[in-house]
Amino acid sequence: MKLIDISHVLDENTPIFPGDPKTTLTRIKTIDKDYYNAYLLQSCFHTGTHVDIPMHLINDSRTVIDFPLDGFVGRGILLDVRGEKTLEMKPIYKEMISKQDIVLTFSAFDKKYFQEEYFSQHPTVSDELADFLLSRKIKMLGMDMPSPDYPPFTFHKELLRNGIFVLENLTNLQSLIGIKKFEVMALPLKIRSEASFVRAICIINDDI
Repeated sequence: MKLIDISHVLDENTPIFPGDPKTTLTRIKTIDKDYYNAYLLQSCFHTGTHVDIPMHLINDSRTVIDFPLDGFVGRGILLDVRGEKTLEMKPIYKEMISKQDIVLTFSAFDKKYFQEEYFSQHPTVSDELADFLLSRKIKMLGMDMPSPDYPPFTFHKELLRNGIFVLENLTNLQSLIGIKKFEVMALPLKIRSEASFVRAICIINDDI
């Protein structure tokens, strides 16, 4: 078995979505002074690698803890969409993607993670591909960019309305190129909120 980390580091340097509060990670206790180390984290949950649940953008009272954990684990499918400003539907996707899959879009846009254009010029999902993913009833859509669309987040809302989680700000997806079978695990914190940080990983196992 091999584990591939597809998460960004979460710290005070983590880029924030425009308008969100800055993330701070502060050392508040030290061994020399307090006999132990401790850190305080202050951050919006939509910072760094995280998962959105329906409450984020639609009228749904359920929080993260109300969803079964198996919704955040499943067979992974990688779509190589590098160079596409708009992610278009391709005939091969009909053969690749099945119900309850976790689809990851590899755009390589994570290279711009620390640049302003990461949030303002990222690719978007075309209407045709959006309709297809919704019709396939996938489990989760993950991407190496901050969102599958821009305000008013029409596709984003449709994903969540259909019970499809949105996994944002992934990285290192190039490590999955050529791997035919892998599982995605992006477990959220056990927290009453509309989103959660995750340590997203891919599991490579010949038995999958």
